[in-house]
Parts: sequence; C-alpha cells; structure tokens
Amino acid sequence: MFGLDPQAIADRVKAAGQPVRVPSLGESTLRGVIGFAVVSLLGFLPWVVEGGWLGKNVGETGLYATCLVAFLGSSGPCLHRLIIGPGSLKRFYQVFSLAFIIYAVVWTVAYMTLRGKLGGVVGALVGMMAMGGTFASAFGVQSRMFQMIAALFVSNLAGYFIGELAHNATTGTLAKAAWGVCYGLGFGAGIGFAFYLCQSEARRLIAAQRQ
Repeated sequence: MFGLDPQAIADRVKAAGQPVRVPSLGESTLRGVIGFAVVSLLGFLPWVVEGGWLGKNVGETGLYATCLVAFLGSSGPCLHRLIIGPGSLKRFYQVFSLAFIIYAVVWTVAYMTLRGKLGGVVGALVGMMAMGGTFASAFGVQSRMFQMIAALFVSNLAGYFIGELAHNATTGTLAKAAWGVCYGLGFGAGIGFAFYLCQSEARRLIAAQRQ
C-alpha cells in the first residue's frame, strides 16, 4: 500500500542512480530523539499558548485534535529521513499519520474514560500496540512487531511520565513546554528504533546489491 516492503525500498535505492545514505541504529535513534522532540514541542504548542482558550471554546477533544494536527504537520520535515531512499517524505506522512492518528484516538478515549495514570498507561499500551502493528504491516515485517511494540511502549511511558515530573517541577508556560520536550525526547527514541527495525531486511537487501 505504501511501497515500504523491503524489496520496494531496496529497488528504489538501486534505481536512485546515486549513493543513498542508510542510517545506522544510532543515527536512527538520535534522529528520532531530536526530531520528535521538535515535533512534540510544536504539537504541545496549542496547549502551551492557548490551551485555556481552546479548552473553553472547542472543548477538551477539540484541544487534543488541534494538537494532533500540529504533531502530524511537523512530523514529516523532522522525521522523514528515518525511511531509507527517495520519496521518503510522502511515504513517511502516509504511514506515520495513519499510525499516530490511531494512537491518538485510542489514547484520548482511554484517558478521558479512566483518567490519571491508569488512563495514561492503558492508552499508551493499546496505542502502541496499534502503532507497532501499523508499522509492521506497512513495512511487511510482522516478525518485528512485538519488539517494536515493547520499545514504543517503554519509550512512550518514559517520555510521558518524565514530562509530567518536569511539568510539576515548574510553573506556567515553561512547565507545559517542558512536558512536550521530555515527551518528545523519550518517545522519539522508540520511534527511531522502530523505524530502524522496520527496515532491517531492506538494509540486508541493499547491502547485497552493493557487493
């Protein structure tokens, strides 16, 4: 559907006609950490700047929807190079938008139903199952799904609850921004790792082509 199965990625790299950089595990993780920290800060921006006004005028669900649009819009420029080869921006938007929307809907329902830490944990678990499953299916690497779900779940929780601690340790606008940055740093590590796992077989095929 997205042209992200291992053979399709390897074929695009071969057809590029010029050297294509294949990021290592460290590079993928670092790009995820830094890139998603920026995405998260921008995604939290509606809440940071106008959270009170938005909450009153469009409700809690409307506020979350506004943040979701900011997350998705900024994700491509910051993270698309996690996908190997030409055409990565379009394909990243396609697969990441689908996975993140499913996660956001699941998390919001769980949080608004259960509230507190329980809602956050349940939302993260079910949301990361959906995100990991979406990535595994899109890249045609179902054997890596449980590894991805575990990494995404741990990193998501770490970012969320460290962000909560940072938020509670400060006040005002800085507190909200701190939560966004910490959430992005933590979750971004899992996202970078997941995209690396998704393309393990593609890396093997690319290496074989270059021999």
